[in-house]
Amino acid sequence: MSTSALRVRPVLGPVRWIVAAVIFILLGLLPLVLTDLTFFVQTVLAAVVVTGLSLFMGYAGQVSLGQSAFVAIGGLTVATLTVNLGWPPLLTLVLAPVLGAIVAALIGWPLLRLRGHYLAFGTLAVLLILQTVMATVPFLGGGVGIFGIPPLSVGPIVLSGQLPYAYLALVVLAAAMVTAHNLVNSRFGRGIRALAGSETAAASSGVSVLRSKIVVFAIAGAFAGLAGGIGAFFTPFVSQDTYPPLASFGYVIMAMVGGLGTLWGGVVGAVAISLWLQLLSALATLPGLPPTAGPILQYAGYGIVLVVFLLLLPRGIVPSVAGAASWWRSRRRPPAAGGAVRHEELTADVH
Repeated sequence: MSTSALRVRPVLGPVRWIVAAVIFILLGLLPLVLTDLTFFVQTVLAAVVVTGLSLFMGYAGQVSLGQSAFVAIGGLTVATLTVNLGWPPLLTLVLAPVLGAIVAALIGWPLLRLRGHYLAFGTLAVLLILQTVMATVPFLGGGVGIFGIPPLSVGPIVLSGQLPYAYLALVVLAAAMVTAHNLVNSRFGRGIRALAGSETAAASSGVSVLRSKIVVFAIAGAFAGLAGGIGAFFTPFVSQDTYPPLASFGYVIMAMVGGLGTLWGGVVGAVAISLWLQLLSALATLPGLPPTAGPILQYAGYGIVLVVFLLLLPRGIVPSVAGAASWWRSRRRPPAAGGAVRHEELTADVH
């Protein structure tokens, strides 16, 4: 590696952290100017879920179409324990990611032996089974749902209104991204990244394939469970219709659009797709359109996004932008004394 490349890489790290801090500061100011924070909170919580899903799909190279199942587990943990059993709200929120991780590990032990579309449909089946149970078991709502979830409280402090939940969601997103960053750059993270290339090669290098998959799946389940728990307090209502399969498909599309294998891809994809769906929802309310226009436009919107990005930006937004920026820097940078700097050495790490 040339000396110019060695000078570039140390600068990129601090720049990324500065950019991340600026982005979160701007996000922290945004709730102060919005009158309704429902869209904001839902988008941030979706970014938390997609951050975990990006670990599982982008780094470990696996596929999950049933991530809403773990969001539902988090929501059910909060709803059933607070409403049906009267447990303290803060304790139920702490248990939401724990149970999400445990359930993911338990079902991951048999499911993660599958590969490709078999694994994808297996995870989707978990969501459909959970929806059926929620629709029939009275303790889980029995098809009616669970109403009257109390607001989240920490001692005498009660989180009332939308603004506290907006900042709680932002704090959780920041914590999820820091956790994912540390995981990816650890020794274990290097092992799971090897899985995406070749499981056989990873196993020959000493990586425990099944255990690594289960751990990443459990972490993704914990992220989804925590998002589901906060969402249950924010709503405050859960039912089987709160976690439709379409939402799971949306998480996968968000991860793909943002860029698999990147930490910021989950955030960018969640924001981009949420804004796109919000635009389609606004179009569905135009005079003269039938009541079914909303769902139809949503399905069509997902299809349009997939086709456009698979044709024009198959790597996703974040990798494509990072690659274009690296190419521009390589064109503007003068050749080093020892020879031209290779483009690969200047490529920014987008993790």
